[in-house]
Amino acid sequence: MALTPDDVVTKQFQHVRFKDGFDPDEVDDFLDEIVIEWRKAIEENTELKAKLAAYESGAAPAEAAPVAEAPAPAPVAEVPAPVAAEPAPSGSATATAGIIELAQRLHDEHVAEGEAKRNQLIADAENEVNRIRTEAEAKQREETARLERERNTLEARITELRNFERDYRSQLRGYIEGQLRDLDEKSASTDSTPVSAIGL
Repeated sequence: MALTPDDVVTKQFQHVRFKDGFDPDEVDDFLDEIVIEWRKAIEENTELKAKLAAYESGAAPAEAAPVAEAPAPAPVAEVPAPVAAEPAPSGSATATAGIIELAQRLHDEHVAEGEAKRNQLIADAENEVNRIRTEAEAKQREETARLERERNTLEARITELRNFERDYRSQLRGYIEGQLRDLDEKSASTDSTPVSAIGL
């Protein structure tokens, strides 16, 4: 399918995410310049083809008809005209090919830049993932170590409280047993004292 200036005018490019890219106004202005030159080249090519067809058919060009009234000069003019007209279509074709090549090169540059930006974004995302993972693992190790220290502290405190309880119970038992012995002794001494000695 042949590319036409209207194809260039109506061509829509997709926006790339996470990418600034070229200034769309500058790209549009440049494409407008390409379209103008392309249309000029097409018009020139059409005119030259018409002139060539007129010369090949033996008729004089419309512009030269009023000037050349004599039939003799017409054949003289016919010989150099096709020679001069032949390079022009190839020049127009070259200009068109150059414009297409330029557009293709711009397209390739945009694609290459987009791929490079995509690869850069992927690499940046992977680096960010690795950084976050490393930070999370470090925090997890710190938190685990902190919890382990707290557990050891609590276990030491529990052992200390158990020892305190054991010692307290032992002291309390000794105190109560001592009080009971004192009561027993007082009771025994009261029982052994005669009633007359009390003064009754």
